Amino acid sequence: MSASFKGQTYARSLALFPWVLSVLALVTLLAGYAQGHEVEKALFLVLEERQVVASNAQTGQFFELDLKAKEEVLETIVSSGVAIVVTNQRFAGIGGFSGGWRSLRRMAGEDFRRAEAEDYAALVVTSSRIISFSGRNGSWSHTAR
Repeated sequence: MSASFKGQTYARSLALFPWVLSVLALVTLLAGYAQGHEVEKALFLVLEERQVVASNAQTGQFFELDLKAKEEVLETIVSSGVAIVVTNQRFAGIGGFSGGWRSLRRMAGEDFRRAEAEDYAALVVTSSRIISFSGRNGSWSHTAR
């Protein structure tokens, strides 16, 4: 291999070096941003006499959860991108991207223990199940405990 060819290869490598450093810096910045970035507050709940109204501030949409006969709201949990309503008959969840309320019936004799929500995820713990709700796709998942 000639010395001029080696010199050209070395020169090309040096020319790419600032570009590679820029890409690495951008990837590092985005990774840090994704890990430390909080979800913007989008969901708000309004409790009415026979319904719960969810407001999605990002999309400008309102979603109504009509309460059934003898159904009572026991607790509401609201995070930035997800909200959960616990009633004596069901668990209802809504997320920033879920497109509306999604309900999961309570089992006979199931006692509500606690619930929490953060970003786009919520967790409900009962006497017989651990239940999660995704505010991104509006799906419930559960397992026995």
